[in-house]
Amino acid sequence: MKTLFLACVLCFTTLVFSKPAEKYTDKFDTINLNEILENRRLLLPFIKCLLDQGKCSAEGKELKSHVQEALENNCGKCTDAQKKGTRIVISHFINNEPDYWNQLSEKYDSQKKYVTKYEEQLRSIKAN
Repeated sequence: MKTLFLACVLCFTTLVFSKPAEKYTDKFDTINLNEILENRRLLLPFIKCLLDQGKCSAEGKELKSHVQEALENNCGKCTDAQKKGTRIVISHFINNEPDYWNQLSEKYDSQKKYVTKYEEQLRSIKAN
């Protein structure tokens, strides 16, 4: 459940398109992302994991192993549900968690190659 949420955090934020042969697991495609986004007790451990500021669950470790690849390949291995979820999660961060969004952006895209193009568009999307 948590892996999809984390994979969605950053995988949509790139300009590079690719068509990899395999996809990330769809095991978590039906989770309610808004439930996690609205519950800081669930959300903060994932954020801290991604920022190397806290312990990582097994799901967090898995996410961290895919974040950079997902950024570089425009979430090319993501399922359609994961791509949609990515937009929801990124929009939530941009609109509701700007400090964490800035920290995550700096860590995973310090040159702003990937995030800048989508920030304006995703500012207007509501996570609900």
